[in-house]
Amino acid sequence: MAARNDGIIRAVLGPTNTGKTHLAIERMCAHSSGVIGFPLRLLAREVYDRVVKLKGEASVALLTGEERIVPPKARYWLSTVESMPVSQEHAFCAIDEAQLGTDPERGHVFTDRLLRARGREETLILGSATLKPMVRQIIPEAEIVSRPRFSTLRYAGSTKLSRLPPRSAIVAFSAEQVYALAEMLRRFKGGAAVVMGALSPATRNAQVAMFQRGEVDYLVATDAVGMGLNMDVAHVAFAGLEKFDGRRDRRLTIPEMAQIAGRAGRHQRDGTFGTLGLGGDNGPAFTEEEINAIEEHRFRPLDHIYWRSSDLDFTDVTALIRSLEAKSDDPLLRPAPLSIDLAVLKLIAEDPAIAARQGIVARRLWAACGLPDFRKVGPMHHARMVRRVFGYIAEGGHLAQDWFAAEVARLDNVQGDIEALADRLAGVRSWAYIAHRSDWLADPAKWAERTRLVEARLSDALHERLTQRFVDRRTAVLVRDIGARGADALPVTVAADGEVSVGPEPIGHLTGFDFKVDPAARLADKRLLLAAAERRLGDELDRRARALCADEDKRFTLLAPPGGDIGIAADGHLLARLAPGRSLTEPFADRFAARLPFADEALVLADEGAIAGEWRWSGTPAFFPDTGRFAGYRGFARREGIVPEDAEPAAPPLPQDDDLRELMHELRTPLNAIIGFGEIIEGQYLGPAHRSYRERAGEIVRQARRLADAVDNLDLAARLRSGRAQGETLVAVDRMRELAGDLQEEAQARGIQLMVQDHAGAGALALQPILAERLTRQFAGAILETAVAGERLSLVIDRLGGQLAIGLDRPRAIQALSERRLFDDRGQTGTRFALRLVQGLAAMVGGRLDIAPDRLVLLLPLTR
Repeated sequence: MAARNDGIIRAVLGPTNTGKTHLAIERMCAHSSGVIGFPLRLLAREVYDRVVKLKGEASVALLTGEERIVPPKARYWLSTVESMPVSQEHAFCAIDEAQLGTDPERGHVFTDRLLRARGREETLILGSATLKPMVRQIIPEAEIVSRPRFSTLRYAGSTKLSRLPPRSAIVAFSAEQVYALAEMLRRFKGGAAVVMGALSPATRNAQVAMFQRGEVDYLVATDAVGMGLNMDVAHVAFAGLEKFDGRRDRRLTIPEMAQIAGRAGRHQRDGTFGTLGLGGDNGPAFTEEEINAIEEHRFRPLDHIYWRSSDLDFTDVTALIRSLEAKSDDPLLRPAPLSIDLAVLKLIAEDPAIAARQGIVARRLWAACGLPDFRKVGPMHHARMVRRVFGYIAEGGHLAQDWFAAEVARLDNVQGDIEALADRLAGVRSWAYIAHRSDWLADPAKWAERTRLVEARLSDALHERLTQRFVDRRTAVLVRDIGARGADALPVTVAADGEVSVGPEPIGHLTGFDFKVDPAARLADKRLLLAAAERRLGDELDRRARALCADEDKRFTLLAPPGGDIGIAADGHLLARLAPGRSLTEPFADRFAARLPFADEALVLADEGAIAGEWRWSGTPAFFPDTGRFAGYRGFARREGIVPEDAEPAAPPLPQDDDLRELMHELRTPLNAIIGFGEIIEGQYLGPAHRSYRERAGEIVRQARRLADAVDNLDLAARLRSGRAQGETLVAVDRMRELAGDLQEEAQARGIQLMVQDHAGAGALALQPILAERLTRQFAGAILETAVAGERLSLVIDRLGGQLAIGLDRPRAIQALSERRLFDDRGQTGTRFALRLVQGLAAMVGGRLDIAPDRLVLLLPLTR
């Protein structure tokens, strides 16, 4: 594949989505043999799979640093640019993304292939149009072919995460930001696929397959997505416009922006790009110059590429370093910045004994320095591993099998979180690279298979963790179903055992007329499931009600458990509890009465104003005409007289527990309706809405949710006080740890760093799971509500005198408040109410709320 002058050389240049890679595949397959060098291992693997379908496995080879599939009679080679078999001759040769000759770390490799890699019959140089003047200067014999983009690319402005259109890709520039965005998409949209250059091909392919199949409508990726990975993306949103390039944080160049934005719109479908609105005034923003350049594909031509000599002097290591640092006489070929292989070589050569090594030993040292730093630990740490490898191979020996086996075995562990698995994958890539060096191991085939199996297991585990953490298929289905009507609406099925499913996803169980959310659902998702049930179960409930009304009276039974409430049941399912009414023959039914007409019902308003006192209410139920859902009542209220303004107001009687719970029940229906309609307006699910309306709707939803939480907690307090809170009475401490993890994620989404410390050990709380969860959430939520982005707080779980202690630092906003002001200060109304409620509920279950100068501590009883 050395440079020749008798073959055709073409430079096919143009923006993204011009079919350059497809053309190279077609041209290679038309020849008797060929090789294509790609910028990414992932892209090489993708094209390898395509060519295998055309030519068969026996004819196609894949060659990357960590993967080597080389059949004995391979004729077509797909490889990374670094791994191109430059010593072999092929009829066809292509270099993809050749404009990366300007990359500070790898540019000299692309330049070397531009100058030296040639096909016997045909050579293609694929890249951006910015490469045109460089090709004319350094390869004057090349024919330049310009290709236009197949589709239009347009700027779409800034879009909030919750309003991203389906088939969007979000591009971030750190793993931490990728994970954070994917987590937020799970909450808002049901999930996202994750693609990063550090993923193994198997993990990456599994994630992309989810996106391509439509299981998720969103993709979060690093800038690796810009290098030719072809997916069905309609919109690209930039989460940032700056990246760390290994030396410093810098703004993306316009060609880099265009390379990434160009992933939107494939073939004849137009695409859009923009920024992700993350709140505040410091979000990423394109300039007018950048927008025009990307839309019109006009960029400043390259005036240099990086070069490093391929004519190396192995007289000794010192001479080798000198030859690597030599400069070109051509001003277009700039000396390459210090890359990691040369940096490692110079560090190791500080040892005079190594600097004096000569000939074949110097070659072996340079080969060892070529071991990529997959772990991204930097030259200093990476040099330690390289030096140890060199110590084994310097005199023609092999790596110690026990060392190799022990390191691979240490990495063969599929336990742990995403970060741990990704770190192990990076580690095993180094050993996979070594295993493909036939001169470094005594039995390379055995160890190549061993590392392949370990990488496959880690890849499967990582895909599982990514899917588990960032994809909620049920939420994705329900989000798509919102606003759907007629044929677009997903089918609702109620199984024989009462399981309710929307499309393929179960959302809960319907027992009689009672719907209960799937207990496996996350707390944050339960309202979405309840809203789905309210929206989609109307027909089923109406059918059951009509059948019940038409049935014989013997279907009904009277329940009178000893010491319990009297109720009416049908088919063994409780329909309503009976309470004292106006007369013995007119008892009050606490469930169906909410949807039946009523007249002259008494209601006492406990207020300090003129409306306080007893009222008589009459009303008829109202239903939405389009869906048949219960909407509320139309009616009127009256009373016998008005209390004089100068009369001494009588203290209103405290509501009984049953009355309080009935009131809570009445409050939930309008609150759920307010939240549902507010979310529809804020999310623009039924059409565009002005920003001011969306902002007001969002604020209404937030306030209504806080009120709904308070209603739930008051209802729980009423049940506790009446002794009716039955059910499971123990909750494992492990559940509190999980809850702490959820709180940590929620705080992170708001920019608050919550550090969790766990010293509690094993055990169980002597109270109901729902109460333990609500108490803890109410406690932590009230405190975190006063925190602002950028604050660092600690949450400590420990034991204290037979109780579980959950301590949380005070945010700055409430650090100086005394206990009295913390509970009574008018500036923290929400916090005051929440903490008083937590204090009361904790006392009712045998716990307490302690107020310390630097933190608040919730104490809950443990079992003995």
